[in-house]
Amino acid sequence: MRTTIRIDDHLAREAKRIAVQTNQTLGAVVEEGLRILLAHRRTRGKKAQSPLVTFRGGGLQPGIDLDDSASLLDVMERRDDPL
Repeated sequence: MRTTIRIDDHLAREAKRIAVQTNQTLGAVVEEGLRILLAHRRTRGKKAQSPLVTFRGGGLQPGIDLDDSASLLDVMERRDDPL
């Protein structure tokens, strides 16, 4: 397919440099970059759809402040101590 696109001047110069270095046409370099981008986005989208693992529980315990990491650590360490 033949099409016209606008590309940032700096990006176009870099793509032309790569085309010369790799003995490819500018179109081939652009196609390769686009293929890589699309494959990356497809892969990334699949990972985002992984099932979320959840656990049953009573929710947030009374007296727990998630914004206070020091007191949260104290509570967690107390639960690990044998009584």
